[in-house]
Amino acid sequence: MEMDPALLDILCCPQTHQPLHPANSEEVACANAHRANAIKEGLTREDGKILYPVQNGIPLLVPEAGFPLN
Repeated sequence: MEMDPALLDILCCPQTHQPLHPANSEEVACANAHRANAIKEGLTREDGKILYPVQNGIPLLVPEAGFPLN
């Protein structure tokens, strides 16, 4: 995922305020295991427990949008 590094510096988890980083392919695959409509990219919380989807280049940073990663 191509996201402006300056934007990544200010984005954070809406619940814990942990920094976010672009999700790798394994994290995206794990998130897709829990949903009918597959996502292509996302942002993962620093602790690796939650992935927030990115749709059309826009991160969906609301608690309800996050997917738990096991």
